[in-house]
Amino acid sequence: MIISRTPFRISLFGGGTDYPDWIREHGGSVLGMAIDKYCYISVRPLPPFFDHKHRIVYSLIELVREISEIRHPAVRAVFSEMGVTGGLEVHHDADLPARSGLGSSSSFTVGLLNALTAMGGRRMSKAALGAEAIRIEQQVMCESVGSQDQIWAAYGGFNRVDFHREGQISVKPIILGVERRREFLDSLILVFSGLSRFATEVAAEKIRNIPRNENRLLAIQGMVDDAMELLADVREPAHKLGELLHESWMLKRGLADRVSNDRLDEIYDTAIASGASGGKLLCAGGGGFMVFLVPPERQSGVRKALRGLVQVSFDIDDEGSRIMVYEPNGIGGTRTGASGS
Repeated sequence: MIISRTPFRISLFGGGTDYPDWIREHGGSVLGMAIDKYCYISVRPLPPFFDHKHRIVYSLIELVREISEIRHPAVRAVFSEMGVTGGLEVHHDADLPARSGLGSSSSFTVGLLNALTAMGGRRMSKAALGAEAIRIEQQVMCESVGSQDQIWAAYGGFNRVDFHREGQISVKPIILGVERRREFLDSLILVFSGLSRFATEVAAEKIRNIPRNENRLLAIQGMVDDAMELLADVREPAHKLGELLHESWMLKRGLADRVSNDRLDEIYDTAIASGASGGKLLCAGGGGFMVFLVPPERQSGVRKALRGLVQVSFDIDDEGSRIMVYEPNGIGGTRTGASGS
């Protein structure tokens, strides 16, 4: 049995500039982090004693004989691209719900790629893992998705990611002192809106709207540089980044009609009125998790105002997708903490 563990992510700045149509013309930049909330994928050979060849367990249980019969789009695509021939059983578990805006779909794809590669006796570098997940989701599955979630899932860390027009991807860790990093993390409040959604429909609208949103997207992309400067300036309190986050959220809302809705606006307005400096929705639109930057002295007030919502504590994951259990022969294998690189 092989078990991979792959982090979810919080995207703070630059979202929307990681779509291929934008990158080809302008390049793209995002700033965010992988968090210590995970997608777990276990894979093991399935003995040939059943009517089915593959067993896929997630919110559904699929028992199929052919890869083409698999309903889960990522499993079907990864199996097909990796040339799976033997019967396999795949189980998915996660710390947080799917369709919640934390990049869970890409974490699944990256985690499955990592596990199947390990089952074949190989290791894939973080760069290759992220790039292959991007290719499968965008070109094989033909999903309307960006290119950042796969990178957070593969690399982990608190990073700036630059997408170059020629196709290269640069991942640059955000270097902060221990106290500054803790000050920043302690300023963040993560809450679940209670609304789940399929982000691809909103993302598809954003992609269609790229030509008329050029000025908005250029402004959003420029905020990555602004955020880097603010974080590096220890004279400025970390929660000042919230004002920039608020400006970014106002721009993001204009990228497509369904980015926000009355319920999300109500949550956002409540947080701001209670003392948050700014915040944003963490998915393409319509629901999922929201994050707010809040000064320390106002934290209790904001948390109290949002007490009807699930609030999730978190830290940064610095490892990315990794193999947690490696038992290729089913018994007597090795348990390991090897990363995907």
